[in-house]
Parts: sequence; structure tokens; C-alpha cells
Amino acid sequence: MSKAQSYFECLTCSYQTVKWIGCCPECKSWNSLDEIVTTKVDAKYKAAIQPDKHLFTLADIKLEEQARITSACSEWDRVAGGGIVPGSFILVSGDPGIGKSTLLLQISTQLSPKHTIIYFSSEESLPQVKLRFQRIQKTTPENLLFSDQSSLQAIIEICKSKKPTLVIIDSIQNVLNEETNALPGTISQLKESAFRLMKLAKEHNIAIIATGHITKEGTIAGPKLLEHMVDAVFYLQKEDQWQTRTLRSIKNRFGSINEIGFFHMKGDGLQEVQNINQHLLEQTKNAPGSTLVSSLEGTRPIFLELQALTIPVKFGIPQRIITGIDHKHVVLIAAILEKYLHIPLSKHDIFFKISGGLKTKDQTCDLGIALALLSSYFQQPLAGKTIALAELSLTGQVKPIYNIDIHAKECKTFGFSSMIIAQDQVLHKQDGPPVKRISTVHELLLFFPAEQILD
Repeated sequence: MSKAQSYFECLTCSYQTVKWIGCCPECKSWNSLDEIVTTKVDAKYKAAIQPDKHLFTLADIKLEEQARITSACSEWDRVAGGGIVPGSFILVSGDPGIGKSTLLLQISTQLSPKHTIIYFSSEESLPQVKLRFQRIQKTTPENLLFSDQSSLQAIIEICKSKKPTLVIIDSIQNVLNEETNALPGTISQLKESAFRLMKLAKEHNIAIIATGHITKEGTIAGPKLLEHMVDAVFYLQKEDQWQTRTLRSIKNRFGSINEIGFFHMKGDGLQEVQNINQHLLEQTKNAPGSTLVSSLEGTRPIFLELQALTIPVKFGIPQRIITGIDHKHVVLIAAILEKYLHIPLSKHDIFFKISGGLKTKDQTCDLGIALALLSSYFQQPLAGKTIALAELSLTGQVKPIYNIDIHAKECKTFGFSSMIIAQDQVLHKQDGPPVKRISTVHELLLFFPAEQILD
């Protein structure tokens, strides 16, 4: 049907040659040539293809509804879009030691009473896997099988024979395709392994979860094709406080992207944090320079405490030390306040952060940033349980935000006393806390006593 052919390509300059050489003649890089295997389709196979048997109308395509594979971990199911879809291919990536193997071992243990699961550990030995399992779990599941096979051909044959519901491969960079002479983790190996595993998942309706390494820049190691090929890409990341881990969906064909789940790393594994907003609000205190905002992560609103500190410059150039949010964005809000309110923030050091080490890029935080800077400048706290949800324009106008009803519902659940929004903001559901509407940045001064402003 097809004939395999191979050539060598330089990873640095894409120089190609039919034989491997140690030094690239084009860019002079050493050991940079990687073997690329291609297949040439036989002419007889081309003649045997009948187009009418491979083309379908939408009416001919039958949809079969399959129940998602749900676990006892609601945070994992949230990020996965309600559970794992049978026949899907998921890639989980993160820093070394972040807890990828621990999380997947916990998920597989929770699913094992109702499903057959095979865990392929290509990085750790089976005794090492057992030690981790004994640390996080006391009972021994019967339907959870382990293997230290790293051969791609062996993994595929085992899965075809046992027909498991879920297969976990830890990690895909250590899977070896014996038909290719390249080392595991190289571009050709990853491309071929990902394609063969995706074909296994679709043809045999087996859900596959593979862990992936990352580079020093924080991206998944290997070709970008790897992320395009899989159905979902999840990143497990560490936050600065409480040993918190966040699982975020960067891509998901069966659910919303940017969905986020929270976990605490403890001695017995990763424990999910089901009510993260309650946990964050317990750490919040009403003080000058502090403002509460809400950032939409996927379908879930997350409360964030913005903290600002402004100090008059004694000498030199004013400092701008900002963490958790785009540095230029805070400087832009400070420039708007100085332009229209004549507050000399350019002569102040500005220290700004998001409490808890969290990060956001949401534009709904504009009004909260402005109020935090003013609160610190006037040394006057805002009224307790007040949240700000609006965007600021360069002309000093306060603009509405999207999905305000989702934020308002969450604010009412946690008993906020007031919500500051734009004058033109439309609330489709009147089930939130009392609102205070403003149209320009000049009205922000109404939230601080006159005597403080005069001082």
C-alpha cells in the first residue's frame, strides 16, 4: 500500500540530506539533524480508492450520544467540560514536579470502580508508581492496571487486546516508536506517536490522557502540531500561596476554554478546592488600597483582591513594581487618573499586586485598578463588601462589560453590599446586590470623603 522513506532535517535551519551527518553544512550546528520518516502511496492503492464510499452528506452521518466519564473530582470534571469524552485524546502539561502524575493517578483511581484503566508509566518504574499510590490511596482498585512499557507498538497492541475505557501515558516524550531510528522526544517521534495514539482513540473509542514536558519558556516541548492534533490541552500550574495548583484548559473541543480548577498540594496528594471564592474572601481585609474585582475564567467568576500602594517620590525616578497583571495596563490606568482627576501619580511610586499570587488579563478589572490606586492615594478604604466591575476608556468614560449577570449572581451568593458598574450597563437579571452606576472617572471621587481629597 505504501513505502516508507526517510531523510534527515536540521532542527535549526531545516537543511535536508538523505544521510545523517554530525555537523550541519548549512548552519554548522552539531547533532541537530533529526530523521523524518515519510510514506509514499503505491499507485495500485490510489486506483483502488472509490470516492463514493468515503463521502457522506450530513443526513448520512449518525450521531451517537455517549455519556461522559465523570470522576469524584468536580474540579477536574469542570476543566474537562463535564467529564472525559470517550475516544478523546487529552494532553496534560506542566512544570517538572508540579503534580501531573499524582493528579492523573488520583483520577484513574476514582474512575477504576466502574471502568477499566491502564496506566503506562514510561518515566517511573512500577515500584515507584506503587509508592506514590500508597501515599495518596489506601484501598487497592481492581480495574486499574499498570505497565512500564514505553514501546508505541506494545502500547497499541495491549490497548487493542484489553479494550480499556481510559489509557494514561506518562509521558508521551518517553514513548518510543521502534519503526523510527530517532531518539524518544524528537520531533519525528512525537509526530508519529501522537498520530498513532489519536488513531487508536478514535477507531477503538478509547479515551487517552498523555502527560507532556514543557520547555524553559513554559510551552509544551515538541512541535506545535502536537497541540493541534489532540482534542484538549490542560496546563497544571503552581500559584504562589497555599501550595495551590491550578488546572487550566487551553484547548478543549468538548468544552469551554480557559476553564480553571483549583487544587491544594498536601501530603496525601492533590485535594480539590470546590469553593475557591470563599477561600479567597477569607484572606481579604478592608483596608486602604484594597479593592475587590471579579474575573471570568471560562464559565466561573473568580474574586480577586487588588492591592495598591502609592508613595510620594523622595528622589530619582518613580518606581512601578507590579505583579499578577500587565505592567503597562496599571500604568495606563494611572495615566487616565492623572489626566482627568489631576492626581499626580507620576510623582508617586506605585506598588501593585493581586493577593494570593493569582494572575489575570481580564478587562473587567479596570475600574478596580483605578479605585485601588485612589484608595491608597487618599488613604481611605472603600465601603466593605464592595466590588467594581467596569472598563475604562482613554477618554475617561466608564464602559460596560460582558457577562455582567454571571458576576452579579456570584456577588449575591457571597453577600456583597454593593456593586459599582457603568451607567450604561444592562442587567438582564435583577438578582444581584444593589448597584451604584457611574459614567466617568470624575465620579470615582464620590467614593472618598471630601476632606480627604482637600488634604
